[in-house]
Amino acid sequence: MIHYVTGDLLLSKAQAIAHGIAPNDSFSSGLALSLRENWPAMYKDFRHYCQTTHPKAGSAWLWGGADGVRIVNLFTQEAAYDHGEKPGKASVEHVNHSLRELHKLMDSEKFTSLALPRLATGVGGLDWADVKPLIEKHLSGLNAAVYVYETYHKGSAVNEPG
Repeated sequence: MIHYVTGDLLLSKAQAIAHGIAPNDSFSSGLALSLRENWPAMYKDFRHYCQTTHPKAGSAWLWGGADGVRIVNLFTQEAAYDHGEKPGKASVEHVNHSLRELHKLMDSEKFTSLALPRLATGVGGLDWADVKPLIEKHLSGLNAAVYVYETYHKGSAVNEPG
C-alpha cells in the first residue's frame, strides 16, 4: 500500500530508501547530498560501481551498509557530464524503467517497507503529475508498505502507517 507523507525521509524506519540519480552523479545537492553525508561509504561504492559497470539510465543499484541501511539508487536521469559535475535530465521513460526495476528488487529482497521522495522532480526537472502515476502503477502492487515523502520537513519524523 502506498502512503503519501510529509516529513524527513532520512528519519524513515523503512527497510529501504530509494532515490533518483544519474550514472556518475556527484551527489552534490538535495537528497543525494544528504545521503552522501550520512553514508559516505555508499557514495564511494557508488563511484566504484559506475566506473566498473557503466550503468544505464532506467536501471537500479542496491547498496547495503554495515548498519543495515539499504539504499536503492534509481537511475532516473541521463549520465552526468564530466564525471558528475552536472547530472543529465530525467525522463518519464527512465523513471518508468527504474520503477519496474525497483519493483523486482523489492520482491527479490523481500523488503516489507520502502521510503522514497517525489522522484525526478527536483534536479531531474520532471512534473510530479507525470511521475506520481508511475509510482502508483509500479509500486501499488507490492506486498510492502511504500512511503512517498511528498513534502520535505527537515527533522520531522513520520509515524509511518502499515
